[in-house]
Parts: sequence; structure tokens; C-alpha cells
Amino acid sequence: VQLQASGGGLVQPGDSLRLSCVASGWPFTNYAIGWFRQAPEKEREFVAAISWSGGYIDYADSVKGRFTISRDNAKNTAYLQMNRMEPEDTAVYYCAADRRAPPLTPQPAGYDYWGQGTLVTVSS
Repeated sequence: VQLQASGGGLVQPGDSLRLSCVASGWPFTNYAIGWFRQAPEKEREFVAAISWSGGYIDYADSVKGRFTISRDNAKNTAYLQMNRMEPEDTAVYYCAADRRAPPLTPQPAGYDYWGQGTLVTVSS
């Protein structure tokens, strides 16, 4: 079971970025996918989650209206589209898989598998 997050980089405030999370080694449709982030010296925080079918979606208040989570089960891939980015979005972003959802959970402990993280830096 592997999750590979990618797409991070350095962007300016107001820019957009799309992260990808590719899964391998297990039935992708058995799992909800969550995105989390961790800034330096801060705890890991929930960003967004999507159920296996895409029928349930949840966002942290801090990203609502700016970020969009989606998934393509045929490609075993989940995405996080980030628009109107802010310096406060700077963090390492992780994707994770939850086999028990729904309901979706914002708690990191509720996820069974984690990717390695991709760094996103928002700075002018």
C-alpha cells in the first residue's frame, strides 16, 4: 500500500497549485482520501477529505472556497486544487487513506495510510 503525493512548489500569493496523490497496491475505491498539512512547529491539520465515490466532501474552514478536492478512481489519483493561495498555506502537504469512511473524519488518527508529503511554499 503506497501513496505518493506530488505537485508542491514555490508560488506567489494569489497563485494556484494542484497537488496529486497517486495510490498503488490496493483497491483505491475502498478508501476515502484526505489531505492534511503541517507547517513548521505546528501540528498536522486537516485540509480536505473526499469519500470513495466523491459523494461526500469536507473542507477545513480556512480553505473553503479556495481549495477543491477531487478524485479520479480510474487513475487511482486524488487531487487538491489550491486557488488564491496565501502565505498561511505554506506547509508540507500529505495525503492519507481512510478505509472506514464514511463518515469522513478530520482527525489524522482516523487515517490508515499516509504519503510522504510535498512542500508548498507561498511567498512573494
